[in-house]
Amino acid sequence: MDDKILHTLEYQKIINKLMQYIQTPMGLMMAENLKPSGDFEGVKLLLQATDEAATVDRLKGVPSFGGITDIKSSLKRASIGGMLGPHELLAVGNTIGGGRRVKRFLAAMHEEEPIQMLFDLSDLVSEQKPVEDAIRSAIDENAEVLDTASAELSQVRRELRNGETRIREKLDSMIRSSSVSKMLQDQLITIRGDRFVIPVKAEYRSHFGGIVHDQSGSGATLFIEPESIVAMNNKLRETRLREEREIEIILRKLTALVGEIAEETAYDVDILGQLDFIFAKARLAREMKAARPRMNDRGYLKIRKGRHPLISAESVVPLDVELGNQYSSIIVTGPNTGGKTVTLKTIGLLSLMSMSGLFIPAEEGSQMCVFDAIYADIGDEQSIEQSLSTFSSHMTNIISILKRMTPKSLVLLDEVGAGTDPAEGSALAIAILEHIHRTGCRMVATTHYSELKAYAYERKGVINASMEFDVQSLRPTYRLLVGVPGRSNAFAIAERLGLPAAVLEHARGEVKEEDLRVEHMIASLEENRLGAENERERAENLRREAEELRGKQRQELEKLESQRDRWLEKAEKDAAAIVDKARKEAEQIISDLRRLALEEGASVKEHKLIEARRRLDEAEPSPRKKEPARGAKNKQARQIGPGDEVAVHSLNQKGHVVELSGTKEAVVQLGIMKMKVRLDDLELLSAAKPAAPQPLRQATTVKRTRDENIRSELDLRGANLEEALMETDRFIDEAFLGNLGQIFIIHGKGTGVLRSGIQEYLRKHKHVKSYRLGNYNEGGAGVTVAELK
Repeated sequence: MDDKILHTLEYQKIINKLMQYIQTPMGLMMAENLKPSGDFEGVKLLLQATDEAATVDRLKGVPSFGGITDIKSSLKRASIGGMLGPHELLAVGNTIGGGRRVKRFLAAMHEEEPIQMLFDLSDLVSEQKPVEDAIRSAIDENAEVLDTASAELSQVRRELRNGETRIREKLDSMIRSSSVSKMLQDQLITIRGDRFVIPVKAEYRSHFGGIVHDQSGSGATLFIEPESIVAMNNKLRETRLREEREIEIILRKLTALVGEIAEETAYDVDILGQLDFIFAKARLAREMKAARPRMNDRGYLKIRKGRHPLISAESVVPLDVELGNQYSSIIVTGPNTGGKTVTLKTIGLLSLMSMSGLFIPAEEGSQMCVFDAIYADIGDEQSIEQSLSTFSSHMTNIISILKRMTPKSLVLLDEVGAGTDPAEGSALAIAILEHIHRTGCRMVATTHYSELKAYAYERKGVINASMEFDVQSLRPTYRLLVGVPGRSNAFAIAERLGLPAAVLEHARGEVKEEDLRVEHMIASLEENRLGAENERERAENLRREAEELRGKQRQELEKLESQRDRWLEKAEKDAAAIVDKARKEAEQIISDLRRLALEEGASVKEHKLIEARRRLDEAEPSPRKKEPARGAKNKQARQIGPGDEVAVHSLNQKGHVVELSGTKEAVVQLGIMKMKVRLDDLELLSAAKPAAPQPLRQATTVKRTRDENIRSELDLRGANLEEALMETDRFIDEAFLGNLGQIFIIHGKGTGVLRSGIQEYLRKHKHVKSYRLGNYNEGGAGVTVAELK
C-alpha cells in the first residue's frame, strides 16, 4: 500500500492508538510495521485471531506480558560462546517465566471457551523451566549473584565479611584513641579503591604513617591507609579476586545453559511478541467499541453505523453505506462543511483497518472487502515549491491513480474537477468518473457540479448521494443519504438570513427552468425519504412491541400450563393416597373375613375375595396422561356433532356440543359457559338422541327484568388469566340476563397481564358495547368498566 495513501487517510494515527496497548518491545515492532494486506485468506486469519483475543479480554481480561523482553541479542551471544552478565541472565529468566504464564493462561481459557488459533500459537512456546530455575537460584531480582549460587562462592563471601569486620574493628580502635583522633578530619571509616582508609588532616601527614590513596578537593584532607591494616587490606583484595573468579564461573555455567536453548527461546520470543500484538488489537477494539467485519474479495462494502475512529464519540455521526452490489460508484454532492470529505476518509480508513486485521468501529454485520490497493485524492495538495496550482496537483494525483488502478481497487476522489472553469471542470470530471467506472473498480467521489447529478442518475451502476442539510437550523447534519442527490439550499439559506424578497425573486428568475425542476424533484425525493424513514421507524417500534407482547403472553401461557399440571398432579397424588388408605382397610377386612371363614367353616368362596380385590384395584385413579399434541387427530373427532355429550381433556370437564365451528373447532356448553374447543381436545361420551318433531307453538315474548340480586362488580384479584376469563364470561352472561347496563371488573394493577387479557376478551365479546379504565373514584387502572348492549 502506498505510504502517501496511508498518510492521507491518517492510518498512522490508528497505529499510534494501537501502540498504547503494546506491552513488549517485540509487539511494539510488529505494530510499527503493520500495513494493510491484500491477501484475502491472510486477512481472515488476522481477524479471527483478533476475535479470539477479544473473547478472552471480555471473559478473563488480557494476560500479563510483564517481564517479557527482547532477549534475542543475548541469546545470540550465548549461542556463540560469549558470557552473559547478571542483568541479561535475569532478563532471560523473566522472559521464560512470562512465556510460561501466558501459555498456561491461554490453555486454561481454551478449556472454558474455544480459542483455537491463540491456543495453537501459545502451545508452540517451549517451557524451559529447568533453565529458569537455575537462573533464579543463582541471581536475585536485583541482578545480584546470590551467595547460594555455589558452595565456593558462599565460603569466599563469608571470608570477605569476616575480613571486613576485622579491618573495621581495627580502624574503630584507632580513631577512638586520643592520640589519633586529633589528627583526623572526621572520625569515620571510608573506602577508596576497594581499600579501607581514614581521613587525616594534611598537616599531620608527616606524623601519620601509611599509604595515601586520595585527597579532598581542597587538599586539606588526605585519605590514608594505616600501615597496620595494609596486610589485612591486601588479603581482602585477594579474597575479592577469588569472588570475581567464582562469579565468572557461575555466569559461564548459566550462559552455557542459555546457549543450549537459544534457538527455541528466540522462537518463543517472536511468538510472545505476536500474542502481545494480537491482544493489543483486541484492547483497541474494546476502546473504540469496534466489531469484527465480515470480509469478502468481490468488491462489496456494507458499513452499518460506521464511525470515524479519530472523531470523538460525542460528535461523530454514524455512516450507513453500501457499495459493490447494485452499484459500484457513488457520487456525493452537497455544500461545503457538510461532511463529504469525512465520509470519504471514513470509508477509506475502515477499509485499511479491516485489511490490517483490526476491528472497525461499526455495528455487527458490517461487510468489508480486501482490495489490492486503495487510491485517494483528498484535500488541497497545492505546492509552492513545485509551482503547482490546486487543479494541477489534483490532476497529477488523478493521472497517477488512473495508471495504477485495477478492477479490484478502491478509488476515493474529493472535489473531482475542482479548481478550474466550471464548464470544463464538470466535463473533465464526468470523463474521469466514466473511465474509472468502466474499469470496474469501486469508487466514491464528491463534487459541487450539478451536471454530475444527471450523470449519476442516467448511468447504470452509479448512484447519487448527498449530505443531509437542515434548512431550519441552517446546519448540516453530516448524515449520508444514498440515492438522493444534494440540493444547493442557497435560496433557502439566503431567505432564512433575511435577504430581501425582491432580490430572491430576481435570483430565482435567473435560474433555468430545467434546474428548478431538478431542485423540485430533489426536494420531493427528500420529503418522501423522510416520510418513509418515519414510517419505517414506526413499523419497527410496532414490531418490537408486538414481539415483546408475544413473549410475555407465551411466558404467561407456559406459567398457566405449568400451574395446571401441578394442580392435577397434586390431585392425583391426593386421590391415590385416599385409595391406598381404603385398599389397606379393605385388605384388612378381607383378611379378617378369610380368617373367620377358616375358623368358623363359613362358606366364603376364595374367588369372590379375588374378584373383590380386583374391583378395588380398578377404583384407583390412573395417572393423568399428558395433553396430546395439538396436531394429533382424535379418532372420534369426525363423529362429534351438535347435542353430543363430550369430555374436554384440557379442562377435565364434561359438556354438550352446541354447534360445530368450522372443521377443527366446536362450541361446547360447559355449565353456564360456552367456549370454542378444538375437536382433537374432545372425546365423545354419548351421541345426541334424535329429537322428536314438536308441534308449532305460538311465539311468546319474554321481557328481561333486572334482578336486584345480580352483582355489578366482579373481583378477580389473585386469579390467573385462565380462571379470570372463565369467571368474566359467566359474570357477563348473568349481568346481560339481569339487564345490567354497566359492570365493573376489578383486576388490580400488578404486571398488567390480567388487565390486558380481560380487555382483549371484552373487545371480542358479543354482549359488550364498549369498555374503559375506571376513573379516579372508580379504582383507576385497577378496574375496567364495561358497557353492555
